[in-house]
Amino acid sequence: MPVTKDIRTAIRLAQRLVASRRSRRELARRLPSVPALAPGSIEIAVYFADGPVNMYQVRQWYAPLAELAAEHPVAIVSRSPGTMTTLLDESPVPVVYARQVVDLERFVDEQAPKIVLYVNQNARNFQMMRYGRMWHVFVNHGESDKMYMTTNQFKAYDHALIAGDAARERLAAALWGYDVDARTTAIGRPQADHFAGAVPYPADDRTVVLYAPTWEGDRAAAAYGSIATHGVTLAERLLASPRHRLVYRPHPRSGVLDPTYRAAHERIVGAITTANAADPSAHHVYDDGPELGWQLADADVAVTDISAMIYDRLAVGKPLIVTRPAAPGADVDERGYLGDANWLHAADAGDVVARVDAAATDAEELAKLRRWVQHYFGDTTPGVATARLHAAVDQLVARWHEEAAARGGS
Repeated sequence: MPVTKDIRTAIRLAQRLVASRRSRRELARRLPSVPALAPGSIEIAVYFADGPVNMYQVRQWYAPLAELAAEHPVAIVSRSPGTMTTLLDESPVPVVYARQVVDLERFVDEQAPKIVLYVNQNARNFQMMRYGRMWHVFVNHGESDKMYMTTNQFKAYDHALIAGDAARERLAAALWGYDVDARTTAIGRPQADHFAGAVPYPADDRTVVLYAPTWEGDRAAAAYGSIATHGVTLAERLLASPRHRLVYRPHPRSGVLDPTYRAAHERIVGAITTANAADPSAHHVYDDGPELGWQLADADVAVTDISAMIYDRLAVGKPLIVTRPAAPGADVDERGYLGDANWLHAADAGDVVARVDAAATDAEELAKLRRWVQHYFGDTTPGVATARLHAAVDQLVARWHEEAAARGGS
């Protein structure tokens, strides 16, 4: 087994090397035609040091950033050639390639951004955070009760834009010496004001079920993924029902570490293909596209793992079922919504059709969801979260000018 694992690791490394070289060649060809930014023209930088596999973390910010850029010019800073190539195709705001630290220094010298936003906790964030004449602001890529949401790394940032009361309480309970009131601002979920994409199936009488599992995790405490424990049975039951439509949207990293998890994922994808061939009117969906929104907003019932998808769905206020991790070491924080969740255990996955039908009609469950929505996101009226984001940025920019004036700058 160790030899097999070493071979697989070597193959993955070789594949990554080939992909990286291909991306660098493609980027070298395209970069000369990218318009240069005028010095001092960028007020807000979004720093993203990750590779293409984590593009979902920045993609969900595209629409809010495009709207924000109308008032405060925005650019995304990329450190990866593969990511940069993708951003050139997708990003609604300018993109800057800073592969080396010297490139990062040049960007800071030329643009002097007032605010730098961070959507994740990549260790290379610290290469940007060394620069002091700007506010370093953590905005994250989602809201959840995972341990990631209370990491002590929050203290490294000047400020954090959080979702609501639940996040504030979570940070206050977990972090010593962290002034939550002074160093955070609640903005809700502005991404929910920009749910994207057209529904790829007809409007009919089928109950649409979104199954959105997370990946297997890189440690025992974060083993929240359900594809190998719940997913195959869940999918087979829903695909066999003439009254239901399955929309399967797995985390893009599903199966990157665990071949068994990857095999279960592929089995679900194959089952969807087979079910659609047997009944073309079913229109079951395997969704691995870049757009996120229609899946959450349109599904009658969502089944998710412990991940940010729970909280994205909460903002919609529609029925939600959460898979209970089968891994005994998984860290489940039940002090918030998870203490009141509609849990689906692996042993009950075979009853998913009945569970979905019950969740879709349970008035008490829906009322409970509305209470939790308020606790996590505040007012979810369309446009409110976007207004709160803009107000928070305006305030940070004003604070920058105050600080610069106090220090004799401008």
